[in-house]
Amino acid sequence: MHLTTLKTMQHKHDFNVIHEHGEKRTRQVFVLTVVTMIIEIMAGIAFGSMALLADGWHMGTHSAAFAITIFAYIYARKHTCNKRFSFGTGKVTVLGGFASAVALAVVALVMIVESIERFFEPLNILFNEAIAVAVLGLSVNLVSAWLLRGHTHSNQHHGVSHSHRDHNLKAAYFHVLADALTSLLAIIALLAGKALGWVWMDAAMGVVGAVIIMRWAYGLLTETSSILLDSSLNENQLQTIRIAIESDADNRISDLHLWKVSPSHSAAIISIVTHNPRPPEYYKKLLRNVQELSHVSVEVLTCQDDTCRLD
Repeated sequence: MHLTTLKTMQHKHDFNVIHEHGEKRTRQVFVLTVVTMIIEIMAGIAFGSMALLADGWHMGTHSAAFAITIFAYIYARKHTCNKRFSFGTGKVTVLGGFASAVALAVVALVMIVESIERFFEPLNILFNEAIAVAVLGLSVNLVSAWLLRGHTHSNQHHGVSHSHRDHNLKAAYFHVLADALTSLLAIIALLAGKALGWVWMDAAMGVVGAVIIMRWAYGLLTETSSILLDSSLNENQLQTIRIAIESDADNRISDLHLWKVSPSHSAAIISIVTHNPRPPEYYKKLLRNVQELSHVSVEVLTCQDDTCRLD
């Protein structure tokens, strides 16, 4: 009969990036975005501005993205202790960031198509009214960006300091920046159209904004997909693990698997070959200073005779 319960010997799998402050601010930005979206779409139709209308629809897709962000936070928190998730729900917010990045890319493509169409079929624009609404949109975006600023934060996990990269919050922040950019470009286009008669600027700025937004989307897609597909290997971390293990006694690592279980936590499975085997906990202690390494499984293989070479 064991004198201790299994719970005291089991691994913890809580690798969530629970950013309560970020979640609260995202909810506030969601409300601001929906209200501004309605105003800009109505104004864009009424005043004939493609830049303003594009900005309104752009904010509409961002509203959906913010809804995804909020859902990811709620789902990750609700299922933190759900045993169906082998390594917890740390990747849920990464998935939310990936989905938002896809939405960002779709927005950019739609903006390009609509802007090109407007080159060939320009509309009459009520500049004063359109400029006023665009300034309102920019103001809301700047306030939203301020609310969502700082999509990383530090935390202690098992005695090790982690810098939590919240891709969910980062995606929301990028959506706000994209909104601010399109609002700013709309103002520039409308001012140029009013002062110089350059109506074509309205469509041109739509294309410029779409290209910049596409670049942001590509960067976020690359960053999140590498974690979701377990391809985000950190060479420095791998090297640190090897040095920590192989600098002790005659240890050699025969097999090493390292992957992300959340944006800021890694897991490892390590096979160690040695003439002088020690308990797994001994080798885990050798890795206690490896940054972001939160879950380690160790297999110890013993060389049975002197003919076993470890070179």
